[in-house]
Amino acid sequence: MIDKEVIKNKIKDIQIYLKEAEADLNLSINEILADYHKSRTLERNFQLIVDAIIDINTHIISRRNLAAPDDYQSTFIILSDNKILPTPFALKIAPVVGLRNKIVHQYGKIDQRKFISDFKKERKDFKNYIRFINKYINLVKQ
Repeated sequence: MIDKEVIKNKIKDIQIYLKEAEADLNLSINEILADYHKSRTLERNFQLIVDAIIDINTHIISRRNLAAPDDYQSTFIILSDNKILPTPFALKIAPVVGLRNKIVHQYGKIDQRKFISDFKKERKDFKNYIRFINKYINLVKQ
């Protein structure tokens, strides 16, 4: 059985990280790039958001005894296969794991301008993720 409190606490964390990022994401890309601390703070908040999402995904998968994922990116597909996330949404958001890995493990150079631009445009995906997970946990009986 899933632990709704664990998931709710992770959702709160995501909301905090998104709120922290919002102030900087409302600046222009050039303003962010001109301030090393702002760009690094955005990277860190992005990483923390994705980490919390991965934690939620793996919690649901393990507690429901769903298929074991090949990697963190496939956790979104498993949730989609089990009607927890809509398939188009799961396919759209899953690549955030690759970007998170690139940032954390420094797999090559990050195009900061593109990263910031994508984060600005796609931050609503994190809010949609929260909405889908909240809908799911409200349907789950304890």
